[in-house]
Amino acid sequence: MGISKELAEDAAQLSPAVLAYVGDAVYELFVRTQLIDRGVRRPGQLHRQAVELVRAEAQARFVQEILPELAEDERELIRRGRNSKAGHVPKGVDPIVYRYSTGFEVLLGYLYLCGRQERLREILAMSCQ
Repeated sequence: MGISKELAEDAAQLSPAVLAYVGDAVYELFVRTQLIDRGVRRPGQLHRQAVELVRAEAQARFVQEILPELAEDERELIRRGRNSKAGHVPKGVDPIVYRYSTGFEVLLGYLYLCGRQERLREILAMSCQ
């Protein structure tokens, strides 16, 4: 399954909400795959561990750690995501934390839709160190 050339070219024009929507799915699939690769096989255990890794707090902490490693355009995507109007902040999550996690998802969604798979893999690999 590939991404159309038109979509890749238009990715920068998509709203942060759309990019975060895609980025959330990309990260969820990555985390689940990593857990299975590490030998986690029981569905309940997979779910619990995946939830811990994809939580807003974990994503926000991770994005703070990698900010110095990112290119200027990547930091701008995170800033765009942080500053976007978040529709609904989940109960019990600090709004600032949620904004940083949204910024991370925007970056992942953008890289995925642009077809920048190598850079996407590099950033995802940093997240599981």
